[in-house]
Amino acid sequence: MRRLIVLLPGDGIGPEVVAAGRQVLECAAARHGLELAFEEHAIGGAAIDTAGDPLPAATLAACRRASAVLLGAVGGPKWNELPGAMRPEQGLLRLRQGLGLYANLRPVKPMPALAHLSPLKPERVAGADLMVVRELTGGIYFGARTRTPERATDECAYSVHEVERVTRVAARLAAARSGRVASIDKANVLETSRLWREVVTRVMRDEFPSLALEHLLVDAMAMYLVTRPRDFDVVLTENLFGDILTDEAGVLAGSLGLLPSASLGDAGPGLYEPIHGSAPDIAGRGIANPYGTILSVAMMLRHGFALESAAREIETAVDAAVGAGILTPDIAAGGPAADTRSATAAVIDRLRTALAA
Repeated sequence: MRRLIVLLPGDGIGPEVVAAGRQVLECAAARHGLELAFEEHAIGGAAIDTAGDPLPAATLAACRRASAVLLGAVGGPKWNELPGAMRPEQGLLRLRQGLGLYANLRPVKPMPALAHLSPLKPERVAGADLMVVRELTGGIYFGARTRTPERATDECAYSVHEVERVTRVAARLAAARSGRVASIDKANVLETSRLWREVVTRVMRDEFPSLALEHLLVDAMAMYLVTRPRDFDVVLTENLFGDILTDEAGVLAGSLGLLPSASLGDAGPGLYEPIHGSAPDIAGRGIANPYGTILSVAMMLRHGFALESAAREIETAVDAAVGAGILTPDIAAGGPAADTRSATAAVIDRLRTALAA
């Protein structure tokens, strides 16, 4: 059966890294007998320029009939002065909501070869292996907004159902890992966080009694993430907190360009994307880091197509390329730097070598 992959290059370096991800995906698919078809559609600023909408109806329709969606990045200074509802980022928020993608998985596992890039002491970073599960379609990003010349408001709201379903995703992941979940909130101040804590506690107690659960305030977790990251396994949190904490976690890996993500729902296609932004300052120069997108392809194979072996092969190939010193400028630390094309080729070469062995 042929699977449809919708490509959403987006803005800035998005087209460059999506092209890299497609090349690696095609290589892996050939090995594992996965028949693929591709369609490319506009989102974000690129869609505003061509269609006057950050998420055209044709793009959403294509994504809904896809088996998986691979996204580059959206946004840039060109569109900064647009009204809020017309900003490129709204295209991504609407896409997540339109596909029912409520659970965002963001693994953070620093590569030993790049430990020197982190400003943290090596002994703090070594052995860290986290999976952050971020609720993706609720909270302040989707609440009601008001704006007057003198005042603005953004509503943060969560329902019991929204918290229950993302808790189950985190718990199932933890059951396949170390059996530990850390739930992050601000329950000493926010009513939404008090609801969050109560629901997480009940779901974990009643449905996953063998797993260990701890609750932490988000400000404390912001400190623990850089002082004792090895103490955590699956980290569960709401939308805004997850957005901030996973960007902070980039310091563990040494660059946001290395971190992938998967956004999943109960049915339909998942959305796979690196967590970095559009980096308009380097767009078109051919030096963008493709590794985060390539690792997002690995997550697509794992979570979208249940091809664990194919996912691991890509992850191993990326580790080998990085270990061999094939580093783009953001991770080269002033040394010899590779461009996007050569970094992608290094992964494919190692993938083909492994497959031929």
